[in-house]
Amino acid sequence: MRDRIYRQPDPPQSIDLTPMLDVVFIMLIFFIVTATFIREPGIDVDRAVAVTGAGQAPAILVAVGQDDSIWIDQQKVESGNLRLHILRLRTENPHGGLVIQADGRAAMATLSQVADAARSAGIDNVSVSTRSP
Repeated sequence: MRDRIYRQPDPPQSIDLTPMLDVVFIMLIFFIVTATFIREPGIDVDRAVAVTGAGQAPAILVAVGQDDSIWIDQQKVESGNLRLHILRLRTENPHGGLVIQADGRAAMATLSQVADAARSAGIDNVSVSTRSP
């Protein structure tokens, strides 16, 4: 009688996903850390038309509505507290400027008030956002 050697079948192979998950998590952390977070002012404004202008990435975004209401970080801000809100946001990004998104029907006095509050808070780079014609 012949001796037969029975070979047991190999266990099924599985793919180790640990290195792939490590790479995915590292990429996720990278994108979270490098993402730029832009704060929205809180209202949509119909900006005035300008022929010339330069685009820039704002650090502080202030919206002025058609009823001369002032909005920062989706909160309506009273004119007396405007400088304090700007100072709070300036501490988060001390080298950034301020961009005013003003409705075309907003009073120029309100825009001037926002610009004056920004300058008194130590921000020299104040601009008004417009749309192209």
